[in-house]
Amino acid sequence: MRSPQRTKAQNAAFAAAVIGVLATMTLGAFAGVSLATGLADNSGLSDLVPADGRNSLVIGGIGAGGLTGLLVPLIIAGLVKGTEDKPRLRPTEALADLLALLVFDVYLLVVSVIVAQFGRILPEGLTVLLSVFAIGFSWMPLALIPWERFGITVPGARLGSGSRPDSHELD
Repeated sequence: MRSPQRTKAQNAAFAAAVIGVLATMTLGAFAGVSLATGLADNSGLSDLVPADGRNSLVIGGIGAGGLTGLLVPLIIAGLVKGTEDKPRLRPTEALADLLALLVFDVYLLVVSVIVAQFGRILPEGLTVLLSVFAIGFSWMPLALIPWERFGITVPGARLGSGSRPDSHELD
């Protein structure tokens, strides 16, 4: 059986939502870079971050800001939109997701500061190359943790899955 076709209005709404999420992700990345460079230049971290390691904080800011800009609209969408298969997020679940996102952002910035220390012994170009890989892949061990056991729904996985992990149908 053929699935029902979307109307032009639904397609336009979907395109607007995609553009909105991409815009928030891009703006979040810019905000993350601004925050990270502010930390590197105008805060107590300015003495901690060597000149050749400053770009490590920029890379971490791009990751943290872009991820925040991507997931916050998805969490908000999870609060207001739901179906029978994918129920809406409860406010406590959304708050837990936002707190987990904040912890992850702090984690990325801490990794950025640690990797920036290589700027003391390596030239800037090698420090940037190392930063891209170290910061970009540092989240992989975190991806292996079963977050659902801690009550964190992982917004991207939840929106893409068929049902919530804690919902079981009785036969």
